Amino acid sequence: MKRIPVLAGVGIAAALAVFTAAAPASASPAQGPNPWLPTSPSHTVVREGLPLQPHLSAPYVDVTEVGDLADLSQASGSKYLSLAFLQTEAAGSCTPYWAGDTTKPVSADVYGSQFNRIRARGGDVIPSFGGYSADTTNTDIADSCTDVHQIALAYENVFSVYKVHRIDLDVEADSITNQAGIDRRNQAIAEVERWGAAHHWNVSFSYTLPSTPQGLAASGIAVLQSAAKYHASIADVNVMTFDYWDGATHNMLTDAETAATALTTQLKQTILPHASPRALWHTVGIVQMNGIDDYGPEETFPLDQAAPLVKWASAHGVQTMSFWALQRDNGGCPGTAGSNTCSGVAQPTWAFSKAFAAFDSWRY
Repeated sequence: MKRIPVLAGVGIAAALAVFTAAAPASASPAQGPNPWLPTSPSHTVVREGLPLQPHLSAPYVDVTEVGDLADLSQASGSKYLSLAFLQTEAAGSCTPYWAGDTTKPVSADVYGSQFNRIRARGGDVIPSFGGYSADTTNTDIADSCTDVHQIALAYENVFSVYKVHRIDLDVEADSITNQAGIDRRNQAIAEVERWGAAHHWNVSFSYTLPSTPQGLAASGIAVLQSAAKYHASIADVNVMTFDYWDGATHNMLTDAETAATALTTQLKQTILPHASPRALWHTVGIVQMNGIDDYGPEETFPLDQAAPLVKWASAHGVQTMSFWALQRDNGGCPGTAGSNTCSGVAQPTWAFSKAFAAFDSWRY
């Protein structure tokens, strides 16, 4: 995530029958059914996730940096995890893998049993496509694959294999100015939403986009304008309120508040022209970087700002809170900027997670 440089859910058995028997609602006979659905049973049966609660904290986790995700969820107190990242193994491919690793396909046998254990404790996961690495190597699936239907099938496969109800799309770096990829992504979202409605499966998408302290830049607004053009419904827009790279010293709490406030106006101007103020706020998500971000000490989100940000977001009706990243939530490297394994600030282990977890129990 480095930025520089309701339809009712159906039961598992019924869902599997629907997904393996039916082509996507928007597919023609020539396109056929989803070719990625398994032709033989997986060794792992993934339990269905419940539709996400109205307000939740879902810290990002770099799946390449951790061991067992369920153990991490339990130890940190983070019920919900945003999982980074799904991307293709090479530019030009239409098949996503976890971190682009071909040994980790979208399969029930890859992470499925860990997801079951997270769900057994009342939590869930949000798979995320894209991220900085994918967005700078043309391996974000919407940049890599030029066939909208194949992109849609890849998203549908994640929904069906892992029984999730939300996919996150992290669009930054080169991807956020790739207009062809932006349009393909939104057309694919719209196709998947038609497929979900036809099969009575609750699907939703969030966008995670770079931000300035004054809200989305023009490139981020263009992503939402494209979504409106192609009738892609976006459940949540997360502003990345870090890595500003403008040379200024920032109060990260204040800047997150101003960015989120500005986003409500931008949502009104793009994807939600008729929404009430409450509905606009409920489409806002905030993603911080715990501790010192990639720029350096001038952009430090300290632990003592975490609880106030959660309280402010709760009072305004924000939908999701997150930070990059859970594996950084320890004080193992004070003074270090942009580490992927520690926050760079002095802190107890899991202190940011515990502060953000309070958001789960809040009701607007």
